[in-house]
Amino acid sequence: MQIGDFKLEHPVICAPMAGVTDRPFRQMARKWGASLAVSEMLSANPRVWDTDKSQQRMDHSGESGIRAVQIAGSEPELMASAARHNVANGAQLVDINLGCPAKKVNKKLAGSALMKEPELVEQIAAAVVAAVDVPVTLKMRTGWDQDNKNAVDIAKRVARVGIQALTVHGRTRACGYRGEAEYDTIRAVKQAVDIPVIANGDIDSPQKAKQVMAYTAADGVMIGRGAQGRPWLFQQVAHYLATGEELAAPPLMEQLQVLQSHVHALHEFYGPVKGMRIARKHVGWFVEPYDQQRQFRAAFNQVEGEAEQLDMLVKFYHSINQ
Repeated sequence: MQIGDFKLEHPVICAPMAGVTDRPFRQMARKWGASLAVSEMLSANPRVWDTDKSQQRMDHSGESGIRAVQIAGSEPELMASAARHNVANGAQLVDINLGCPAKKVNKKLAGSALMKEPELVEQIAAAVVAAVDVPVTLKMRTGWDQDNKNAVDIAKRVARVGIQALTVHGRTRACGYRGEAEYDTIRAVKQAVDIPVIANGDIDSPQKAKQVMAYTAADGVMIGRGAQGRPWLFQQVAHYLATGEELAAPPLMEQLQVLQSHVHALHEFYGPVKGMRIARKHVGWFVEPYDQQRQFRAAFNQVEGEAEQLDMLVKFYHSINQ
């Protein structure tokens, strides 16, 4: 799949997820097969760019692969400025957020609230495309609610002003993350535009990825929540799409090594206090299949410090590898 001047190794992409796809997660996703890993959503409001949170979200130092940044806002001029700012900081691809359903984002007419404003979306897309010399993509939902699905109209508008790829999450804003994603709208979007279309929503296995791509004729798939705690899913999906063969998950002790590396990277990136707290969330996703009663997670969330966390993980994984 080609996006601008970038030819992706394969059509499997890591979705931008607020509070998740920081630099350590993107690096892990890339290592385990994501051809592209998009950053957490960054506000177009320049007043927040100097906060610790924004500075960390803008940090791409030492990052492998295409440095892709997602921006969110509702004013064309501010979105254009945010795009220029991030490109100056090393972004090689800019993605516009029309997908976030969070109320605090939507009340500012950003994220999926923009699905109600197709003309404004077109203006934003045109302004961002004109502002930077890197590819600009856009991620959206199928519409605001079941009675107002306008993804096809928006897709045509933004393709016309130079957006170079589209990702469509198969839910409306009203759906949030509830229910099952639908793929008819993604299929319709693909039929309506000549730029790459990426399918997103409930893609949690190689088989599901292949089914969705076959049904929608999408050029690629974007995986988010399905890869939390199992980053090797990117590799499994890419392998299955290329060969039709199933690739086993890594052995348990290798999974432990992946998690140890990630916990260490989080401590290194955020520092001891914040790193410890953020690691708890990621560890929870990794161990969930082996901790049905949540006893380990409850105990793990009480320990402090990188050494203690890593020691507890080693003991737990060895206990379940008997």
